[in-house]
Amino acid sequence: MTAPTFEEVDPASDCLCPGCRLSRTGSSRPHPGRSRPAVRAAVVVAAASAALGALSPAAVAAPGQAPHRAAQPGDEEFATPQGPWAPLYGRPGGPEKTPAEPVPATTRADIIKRAKTWVDAKVPYSMTAFWSDGYRQDCSGYVSMAWGLPNNEWTGSLGQFGVKITKAELEPGDILLFHNPDNPEKGSHVVIFGGWTDDKHTSYTAYEQTPPHARRQTTPYAYWSNSGKYVPYRYKGLPQGAAGAQAAGGAKTEVAYPGASFFRPGAVNDHVTRLGTQLVRKGYGRFYAHGPGPRWSEADRRAVEAFQRAQGWRGGAADGHPGPETWRRLFA
Repeated sequence: MTAPTFEEVDPASDCLCPGCRLSRTGSSRPHPGRSRPAVRAAVVVAAASAALGALSPAAVAAPGQAPHRAAQPGDEEFATPQGPWAPLYGRPGGPEKTPAEPVPATTRADIIKRAKTWVDAKVPYSMTAFWSDGYRQDCSGYVSMAWGLPNNEWTGSLGQFGVKITKAELEPGDILLFHNPDNPEKGSHVVIFGGWTDDKHTSYTAYEQTPPHARRQTTPYAYWSNSGKYVPYRYKGLPQGAAGAQAAGGAKTEVAYPGASFFRPGAVNDHVTRLGTQLVRKGYGRFYAHGPGPRWSEADRRAVEAFQRAQGWRGGAADGHPGPETWRRLFA
């Protein structure tokens, strides 16, 4: 058998992940005269493979290692594999279906508490592995866990457990979901909304499961990439009145929340007066010099903020602007 010839070559790759794209387009060069062991090893393996037979697919690809990670500014679109529907503690696979169990009840505080457990444990990302709580370690498995769902859902089925809401109605525990039905592994992703991080609502705290592990970080609204395709959803299992402005079948909830537009600088309406009056009844009248009135003011905002903080909310969740959940609790 003819001995293999060694030469310095750059490995060809069609991988679209940012790291591989950078290695193909970067300007860095090896030090003159310095060998590259990784490349030489690849040539040796190729030569040995030619002599002994082709390598099996299992020898070149480890299961569960997906190129899915959070997008960063400037990234191009890339594939984002995800696990399919699966039962808890089960193996991935099986048809996408609606579980027979009813939607479990939960609270916003419990959703965020569960989301933090994976962040604190730095649960590694995998579309095939299951964490000790039985949930799949990818983005949709993470939301399934935080919402307390009875199965591991995927981006194509999570929406049926929530109702669509608007950006102005977002509260901690809601999700931002992008599912690409034409190609589910092209950009599909889901994150948990943790509260606004600025007054203009241009960025928020996102809880998400993404390589290398679950994380919590400030994220531009709605996301780093495909921003216009993300849809806000509110979990159906929240207490009555906290499920958003629209319930199943399009019916309005019992809480008559007028909408965020009535509580913005310069707004003058009866809803502001009603809000201020209720805040005074709840013990937050100290912020008003002359009592509540129909014009939205800094006094109203500060009173609402104090009420929100009394609920245990912090950061963007206690920004002084009443959302549906603030309104529901205030008038409960």
